[in-house]
Parts: sequence; C-alpha cells; structure tokens
Amino acid sequence: MTFHAIIPAAGNGFRFGAPLPKQYLPLNGKPVLQHALDRLRSHFPLRRIYIVLAPEDHWFEGLISIEDDTTLLRLGGRTRAETVRNALAAFDGVGDDDWVVVHDAVRPCLDRDDSLRLQRALVDDAVGGFLAVPVSDTLKRLGSDGRVVRTEPREHLWRSQTPQMFRYAVLREAFARPDIDRWTDEAHAVEALGLVARGVAGSPSNVKITFPEDMTLAASILSAEERRERVA
Repeated sequence: MTFHAIIPAAGNGFRFGAPLPKQYLPLNGKPVLQHALDRLRSHFPLRRIYIVLAPEDHWFEGLISIEDDTTLLRLGGRTRAETVRNALAAFDGVGDDDWVVVHDAVRPCLDRDDSLRLQRALVDDAVGGFLAVPVSDTLKRLGSDGRVVRTEPREHLWRSQTPQMFRYAVLREAFARPDIDRWTDEAHAVEALGLVARGVAGSPSNVKITFPEDMTLAASILSAEERRERVA
C-alpha cells in the first residue's frame, strides 16, 4: 500500500485566546503540531506528508522541524474542507487506490496501536474509514434559552477522530463537489457520495486541542506515556 498524508494547519485559533495559533503552542517541550507530525510519520509508511498552511503563516519555519518527505503548501482556505481540497489538487503522481491519511494538526497524542488498528481494518477496503470512540455521556439538546429540549439517544453514536484514511480517488471526488463547506470531516464528505466509511475503535486519549484545558489534558497524557516508557 502507498500512503500520503495531509495535515491541515491553516487555522488561526484566535478563539483559543492564545497569542499564536494553537498548533504552535508549546506542549511538553515541543509545539503541538510537531507532536502530531512526528507521530503520524512514525505510525504510517508515508511516501509524502503535505502540511497545509495559511498563506500569511509566519510561525512555521521558526518552530517546526521537517524532513525531506514533507512538502509545505501555503494553500490554506477559509475552512478545513477548503484546505483539504486545495491540498488534494496539489498532489502529483498519486494513484487512485493510494491511501490519503488526513490528521488534525492539533491532535498531539495519537497512539501507535490505534494507527496500526486503522491500517489493518482498512487494508482491503475500497473506500476507507476513520478512528472513533463511542459516546458515553448523556446527550441533551438545548434550546436558545439554555433549557433542555430533549434527551438524545446515544446508542450507536460515536465521536469521529483523526486520522481519517480514504482512497485518493474517493476523496478527490468527494472534495470536487461545490458544497464541501457543509462537511465537518472527510468521512462526512465521503458519505455525501453515497459511500459508507468504516469507523475503527480509537482511544479517548487521542485528544483534540480545542479549549485551553485540553492542553493540560494532553500534557498529562504525554507525561504518562513518558513514564511508562522509562519503566519498560
């Protein structure tokens, strides 16, 4: 199998309240994005990694270390979907059945076992799939006044994560549609083609940095991993 990766890193993260985009915030000795990049590279046999930046990004070169297998694309769009579409359009020499692995720039705690499980589950799949974890909390739908409208059943509900891994031809067709800004992740875009993506069990530790408290959680996860490695 041939693998290529996209890391959309064009978000500014200003709602996070930090002085620089959250993918560049320091976490246990290196930026969040560096953790995500290093783990993705070590978990997948990648031919090439495409990191997609905002055109005005002036932090990357001073903070992130890359290798010869990495291509920087300053083609970030207004949305994640637009950023992924721009990256796919920049691909060269990619076969229709090649795998494209899309991973969030702000998921620094990706577990190796989860990555291998995803690859094994999809090895012969014609479409692709994604890591996910089942919803365990009770789900409440609230109205504009903050009061409960109803309780939603959580059976068969899963929270999608990244990496999301799809055949290149499938993603290319999905992101060629004019309504891509409606899709919240790659699996959502693929569903719009009438195709069925496969969910593969991931881990709650694969946290996405969305709120400031997520940095504390991610730091704890990484520190616990380091302690286990020292003992092993």
